[in-house]
Amino acid sequence: MSVRVQPLECTTDCKDQNFDGIVLVAEGFDKLPKELDCLKGPLEDYSSVDCGLGEEVVVLKVPGLPGNRLVFAATGPVNRDYDDIRRFSDAASNGIKRALKAGLQRPLLVCPPHSSYEKSTLVGLLGALQALYLPLELREVKTSPHKVAVLGVWVNERERGNKLVEMATALESGRLVCRDIGGSDPERMAAPRVAEYVETLFRNSPVEVQVLQDASVFEKEYPCLAAVNRCASAVPRHQARVIKLQYCGEGRVKQTLMLVGKGITYDTGGADIKAGGVMAGMHRDKCGAAAVAGFFEVLAKLKPRHLKVVGAMAMVRNSVGSDCYVADELVVSRAGRRVRVGNTDAEGRMVMVDLLCEMKEKAVKEECPQLFTIATLTGHAIRAMGPNYSIIMDNGAAHRAGTAQQMQKAGDELGDVFEVSRIRREDYEFHRGKSEYEEILQANNLPSTATPRGHQTPSAFLIMASGLDKHGVDSDRPLPYSHIDIAGSSGPFPGVPTGAPILAMASSYILQDD
Repeated sequence: MSVRVQPLECTTDCKDQNFDGIVLVAEGFDKLPKELDCLKGPLEDYSSVDCGLGEEVVVLKVPGLPGNRLVFAATGPVNRDYDDIRRFSDAASNGIKRALKAGLQRPLLVCPPHSSYEKSTLVGLLGALQALYLPLELREVKTSPHKVAVLGVWVNERERGNKLVEMATALESGRLVCRDIGGSDPERMAAPRVAEYVETLFRNSPVEVQVLQDASVFEKEYPCLAAVNRCASAVPRHQARVIKLQYCGEGRVKQTLMLVGKGITYDTGGADIKAGGVMAGMHRDKCGAAAVAGFFEVLAKLKPRHLKVVGAMAMVRNSVGSDCYVADELVVSRAGRRVRVGNTDAEGRMVMVDLLCEMKEKAVKEECPQLFTIATLTGHAIRAMGPNYSIIMDNGAAHRAGTAQQMQKAGDELGDVFEVSRIRREDYEFHRGKSEYEEILQANNLPSTATPRGHQTPSAFLIMASGLDKHGVDSDRPLPYSHIDIAGSSGPFPGVPTGAPILAMASSYILQDD
């Protein structure tokens, strides 16, 4: 199993003959730095015969350049009200795809720094790497694990280039892990095989791994997860795994992050089955747990000091069959709350809630804790904000600390973009038990897309059923908690997962101290 990212090399010479073509990513050719004057003339000549130069990716034959080839992928305008740094990653991705069609095997990415975006070169490089990702299933059968032999990146200073390559490699390593787990099919990344992948990945690293698989342990410690696992547990290759991860950086711990990721390896909907052709793509329902693993890979590579991170990946298949859990069941959560199942297709919150409760129990003893759940949880997230955007929402303590706004700002720096929602009183009311039998209603029997506040209400359920509501701002020990819904940002299907929200989390909690 190869988890090595695309090999990268930096150079200060745009005519370096170690490469076989240049991929230029820039707003236009007229503002290129003097070191790139050799690229201006050919583009200026081309523009005299093609007014659409800045609208489509073009390939020019330019003698004297590496491979005599210049691929120009313009970002277009970048300083309008609605522009953001994704202009660079999008252009770089398009440029690399065109370079591959042209036959380049050693492309040199030239993405000069932009005065309005400090990290434009890094973001452009990450966009190129996104396009060069080769799925795990293909890496396991191909002779080479990479689409190109090497990806070069031009910089004006060697030291800066070495740091850029180191940073990009670390961040891409995390995204590669996330794509491997999140994007691979439901058999290749069934829960036991995810556990094998993670154990192999972090062997001889600073990340500690513990895998739980005993069904009796699940029933005792994580009863809501056990309910979802009940049907799949009859098939050995589909049996659930809880994968626990821990990283502790050198020095005194100043902050503790506690992450719970939804890892539904396949979501049939359960007894409330996904009918009408909407089941396809449900192997992607594990991207939340995949992001947790990916973030730990970034930690293992960058080794930030003074930071402790505890993670839990809830790897469960929501199968349908004679022993599947059904609506109307009463399940007592780890926190002792009686939960009425309303919809078996709301399984994501069920597999996370007891692990969140366990994190809560540990958090009261940790230094400066911040709890997260990360999940492809609701279609409503896409309906509300559209594709491409993660949504973050804070409880009272996290809201006072500005967690959501901090994450949104950090994500903007690397193009891992967020929208901010709020958890309101109506969300708690929605999940209060409707009879004396239950304290909490897990969900209604409508799709989230047909439910008002369909992406906010699950946060209230997670808070209530985990017992986090006892640690609000009115308590003696408030615990900051934020829920991240990545249903929209996790990536298209068909297509390749994005790795969201790894870049935003790294930007917020690792790179700020770099």
